[in-house]
Amino acid sequence: MQPPAWASPSRDRYRFVKTLIAFMLFVSFAFWALAGALPSRNATHEPLRFTKDGSFQISIFEDLHFGENAWEAWGPAQDANTTVVMNRILDNESQQLVVLNGDLVTGENTFFENSTHYIDRVVAPLVSRNLPWASTYGNHDSQYNLSGQALLAREQRFPNARTTQMVPSEDNGATNYYLPIYSSNCNSHHSCPPALLLWFFDSRGGFQPRQQSPNALDTTPLGRPNWVSPAVASWFSRTSSALHKTHNRTIPSLAFVHIPTHASLAFQSSSPGPDPRLNPGINDDVPLAAQADGWCADGSEGCAYGGNDQPFMDALAATPGLIAVFSGHDHGISWCQKWRSEGSYGSAGAGAGVNLCFGQRSGYGGYGSWARGSRQVFVSEEGLAAGEVESWVRLERGEVVGRVGLNATFGRDAYEEVPDWRSRGVEEGYYFEGEEGA
Repeated sequence: MQPPAWASPSRDRYRFVKTLIAFMLFVSFAFWALAGALPSRNATHEPLRFTKDGSFQISIFEDLHFGENAWEAWGPAQDANTTVVMNRILDNESQQLVVLNGDLVTGENTFFENSTHYIDRVVAPLVSRNLPWASTYGNHDSQYNLSGQALLAREQRFPNARTTQMVPSEDNGATNYYLPIYSSNCNSHHSCPPALLLWFFDSRGGFQPRQQSPNALDTTPLGRPNWVSPAVASWFSRTSSALHKTHNRTIPSLAFVHIPTHASLAFQSSSPGPDPRLNPGINDDVPLAAQADGWCADGSEGCAYGGNDQPFMDALAATPGLIAVFSGHDHGISWCQKWRSEGSYGSAGAGAGVNLCFGQRSGYGGYGSWARGSRQVFVSEEGLAAGEVESWVRLERGEVVGRVGLNATFGRDAYEEVPDWRSRGVEEGYYFEGEEGA
């Protein structure tokens, strides 16, 4: 791996490669600009609505990890494979919205001059299909040469980007906001209550952009807290309550956050933990990495877990109408759980039946060789009345696995087990870990 610019005493030897990469990305950006794909960030958005048949489908792409090792052949090859995955899934599904749920870019491998340009590659399949999208940012999206604010500014140059910032201050992260979805029979969103709310949270993590350790002898970047800020948790509770009060009803909702809370770790660590029939999905990251891992209660690094995600868990558990929370981050996990009383992580035992789901790692960057894919979330207006949604995973070669109903009996209903397939590339087929020649 190339040493990042902030740490390398011999950066000159990479200057030619850096310049070439920056030029290629500039040409890519110029193409989109000339094609009219990047109008003003102030473009007016049409409200998101259920279709005429009363449905709304979301495709979740997570851990795409564009931009790894662009100076070697395998880096751009990974990005090309990831684009193929996205195109295949989008062509096989009927989504009204795409959620990019964190780690869009491997920011530690990018230069300050071109870090945000990878967004153009990330969203190209969405732009070509005129699909709206909304993002959360992950730990790899905040690095010495990359900031969430810069990513957000780049995203908002595209007319279909719904990603925004409703909680000020970079300290809270850049992607804390909500999107209302209106009924199919709502003629004017000004006079109709939302039929569904989508909440997006920035779980932060990674490193502080352009900041190094205060220790003069330590040139590493400064670490960044890896949990949803308590200020954001408070904003979420206040805003959700205000919306319910304004519209005089409990509005069903879904939430998206890159790093899972410790409620997921509590479930995984409980006995018997995820059941392959009751919680279909892979469970290979053991123990999983959750919010506040490695941090102390006082906000310093060096502890196993300081409970810093407790305010966020409290807010989730107390939110009326919240049906499910979708996370990524752990590439080797793709199950869902019914958050009830597992474990001993404070509010991890008070989830009031909220469903906690992992997606499917979508990109060819990052660690692991699990089959790539995308979790689908299908919502019907009829199902919302009972607090139900349907979900499944569409894999890179077209297979559908892990179909579940996130309803009152989820966690007791039995489903088909999910094969733990691995993949060398989108054209290479699947194999199981340990197979001869794997």
